[in-house]
Amino acid sequence: MKTTADLLPFKLWTRGKVRDVYDLDDRLLIVATDRISAYDFVLPTPVPDKGRILCQMSNFWFQRLADVCPNHLIATRVADFPPEVAAACAGMDGRVVLVKKTKRVDVECVVRGYLAGSGWKEYQASRSVCGAPLPAGLGESARLPEPIFTPATKAPDGEHDENISFDRMAALVGADLSARLRDLSLAIYTAAAHYAESRGFLLADTKFEFGLLDGKIIWIDEALTPDSSRFWDKTTYAPGRPQDGFDKQYVRDYLNGIQWDRRPPVPALPADVVAKTREKYVAAYEKLTGERFA
Repeated sequence: MKTTADLLPFKLWTRGKVRDVYDLDDRLLIVATDRISAYDFVLPTPVPDKGRILCQMSNFWFQRLADVCPNHLIATRVADFPPEVAAACAGMDGRVVLVKKTKRVDVECVVRGYLAGSGWKEYQASRSVCGAPLPAGLGESARLPEPIFTPATKAPDGEHDENISFDRMAALVGADLSARLRDLSLAIYTAAAHYAESRGFLLADTKFEFGLLDGKIIWIDEALTPDSSRFWDKTTYAPGRPQDGFDKQYVRDYLNGIQWDRRPPVPALPADVVAKTREKYVAAYEKLTGERFA
């Protein structure tokens, strides 16, 4: 079974930290690999099955929330691809999708419902996140009075994304588009958080990417995966401390524990961290979708 896109006979459109994207004229072929990144670096150790988990979880959310926002999906099964594409992708079911080609909006649309990660650090310094003022006295992992939209720049590989204010986003991509993206992001987050809570998870925060096609906003890239979101165990949630997560935070915690300075060389992951990371990703997929991962 193929687990890499390196030998596909198509023009490489872009190679991201996790996904390889190929140009098929008015469409794109996206392959989710088993690469894992942290702090804007790709780690040298892959996580088995990670690509299939991310791809299938994204497909689940795109389809579930299609009435909230149109998405880029055309086909999710290799058998439904054009014959020449299907032949090249034999053995890659579950990690490859055919999607519409859009003009990507180069801002990451982040929504936070809880105070964690870079948002928690910024709050401690300024009692705000991306220029959005917050009440005093909130602790780590506190639930916010209401979800907030906190955009970020989309930095090139190897560079760090930067949290920005809504006004800065408006200056970059336009006030009208920024407002529409903010409203869509909050709507998607609200619907997803409500569903996730019914499945035993708190959706602490997540990031979305969007593109434009014929003047319409299209939800692209990935959707509410353990790579792009923080999922916390609802049953053990307690503000004032880090939470039990089903996401990439486990890898970040390991890297922080070995005091990596977030500069090359990028450390490899030990086998037990790889196994535990895979276990968390599988658990998130199965609990959220109600389907067994195989």
